[in-house]
Amino acid sequence: MLLVATIALYARPHDDINSLETQNKKFHEKATKWEIVEITFDCIRVIIFIFLVAFYVLFSLERSFKNRSLLRGSDVDETAPLLVNGHANGNGYVQGNGTIANGNTDRRNGENGSSEVSNGHANGGRRSLDDAPAFYKPTTVPNRTWWEYLKGYSLFFPYLWPAKSLRLKIVVVVCFGLVLLQRAVNLAVPIQLGAVTTELSGKDGHTGMPWLSISLLIGFKFLQGPSGILGAARSVLWIPISQYSYQALTTASFEHVHSLSLDFHLGKRTGEVLSALSKGNAINNFLEQITFSVLPMLVDLGVAIVYFGYSLDAYYALVVSIITFAYLYLTIRMARWRSEQRRQMTNLSREEDAVKNDSLTSYETVKYFNAENYEFNRYRGAVSAFQKMEYKVIISLNILNISQNMVFMAGLLTTSFIAAYQVTTGKQTVGDFIALLTYMAQLQQPLNFFGSFYRGVQSAMISGERLLELFKEQPTVVDEPGAVDMPTCEGQITFQNVKFSYDMRKPALEDLSFTCRPGTTTAFVGESGGGKSTVFRLLFRFYNTQAGSIQIDGNDVKDVTIDSVRRHIGVVPQDTILFNETLMYNLRYANQNATDEEIFAACRAASIHDKIMAFPDGYMTKVGERGLRLSGGEKQRVAIARTIIKNPRIIMLDEATAALDSETEQNIQEALMTLSEGRTMLVIA
Repeated sequence: MLLVATIALYARPHDDINSLETQNKKFHEKATKWEIVEITFDCIRVIIFIFLVAFYVLFSLERSFKNRSLLRGSDVDETAPLLVNGHANGNGYVQGNGTIANGNTDRRNGENGSSEVSNGHANGGRRSLDDAPAFYKPTTVPNRTWWEYLKGYSLFFPYLWPAKSLRLKIVVVVCFGLVLLQRAVNLAVPIQLGAVTTELSGKDGHTGMPWLSISLLIGFKFLQGPSGILGAARSVLWIPISQYSYQALTTASFEHVHSLSLDFHLGKRTGEVLSALSKGNAINNFLEQITFSVLPMLVDLGVAIVYFGYSLDAYYALVVSIITFAYLYLTIRMARWRSEQRRQMTNLSREEDAVKNDSLTSYETVKYFNAENYEFNRYRGAVSAFQKMEYKVIISLNILNISQNMVFMAGLLTTSFIAAYQVTTGKQTVGDFIALLTYMAQLQQPLNFFGSFYRGVQSAMISGERLLELFKEQPTVVDEPGAVDMPTCEGQITFQNVKFSYDMRKPALEDLSFTCRPGTTTAFVGESGGGKSTVFRLLFRFYNTQAGSIQIDGNDVKDVTIDSVRRHIGVVPQDTILFNETLMYNLRYANQNATDEEIFAACRAASIHDKIMAFPDGYMTKVGERGLRLSGGEKQRVAIARTIIKNPRIIMLDEATAALDSETEQNIQEALMTLSEGRTMLVIA
């Protein structure tokens, strides 16, 4: 319609169209050269539009045809098992092993139309062994919209806003005020530069030195930009806000990981979890970029369009609007194209961290099997894979930068031609031309920033995806509503018809019942994998029973808080893990309020005090990574001493002497006899 109207207007005699000249307009009998150029461009736009519509229809029909083909080729609905008796059943993919035992499905359509699968995962408060290992890197690219991203990331917002600090809230308001002042300065600088140019050219009749105008220009420049006084003040004031957000988010994620149940920690990949925990700063940077970069950028673009349309010409406002739209559209489309590459690069970076962490953690195993070259090659391969993807990301970034620059230069060329034409015809002054170029150059900064910002936001979101997934992990063993503390403990333990299994196809415990009276010792003897350690894990509330009950002093463990149960239980594991700190730190870890004399007495009871005093640094001796600088017997006696310091009423010994020599075992047994006095002891022999 616009093309037909334009041709109809220019093909007949008409007045010259110039918004700056309302009188003495030229009369044209036919279309001028510039009008012919305009009609040509309009025709090209119409042709491009027709092609775009045709391609859209073609691709939509192709996608619809493929979807119908897939539906016709699958006779299996969503509730059918994907694996039956270990064999594939239909199309699709599964997470983890995806096996459904015996292939039996029991569909029960509830009010919400959901379906359940029988003989699937047990609901005993933990993952099945068929589940995928916890928190491995994703292998597919999630297809999410911006709204879905923001909706998911809203989980972080309570940690980012200083809701409990009035002082920090006032600081936020002041920072927003400084941002508004920066926007006003950005508008004043090109206007003042144009005024200085006009005064120096003498076009307005001004003679002499423009002292005031130049001083104002330099003053505005001093206030302008991130390095100006306003930007620097805003950055300094924002430091406590940024630190608050980072501290709240990182500590919350650290506490969340500690709150997760044992099933998560048995299946997790430590390198992946540590990499996710380090992404708290990415979320913080995302918030700061949105607040002090994107919103000001949008304000700058809006002000520029209004300023050009009001002070100069509607053509300028139209050109700026087209540049802005084209630039933002190009950036978003190309950034989406690059998002998969960036996600793959981020995953490969995490893989590099995970390989490095796993190899260094398993230092002794590497040495046992002379696998140094294998580990070097494995890590070198991880680095090489990351660098290959990094190369692709950098190449695509340069393509994006060139495309963005071409769009802006086309707009700058158009506005420069229009301004130069108006200056040569006397419709604008040289000062107006200088102000225009200055403003356009100044406008390029927020547009260029949007390109880098969009990439930065994508990077922050991709990096924060893993942290978000980590926050969505929920503990499977939690306190029941109405659970109360168990302030005291006599030590009587009762298992009543306890049933539990890690996998429904293989029960671990079946109708187990026994009673341990206070002050007695009970031994669990049996073959490996018979469920002895499972008894300890259930009693310590690492898992919930599937049937039956566990009672301590007549209280069902599900009716009391997990923390109060664990406070009355001490554990001496088969393999004691110590912090890479001093012996005193590791011993006091059992009771932060214990005095030195209490610690010395516990070590004497565990027959380790004299050994510690024989060390050059005594109790200040560093034990090394996981306590590897101590022998097996020394670590076990430290573990016994820690349990004595904790002073629990129930003690669990998980094959505490299985890996020791006979002499060391005898010393440990003596220490255990001291430890068991007046306490209920459970022993795996």
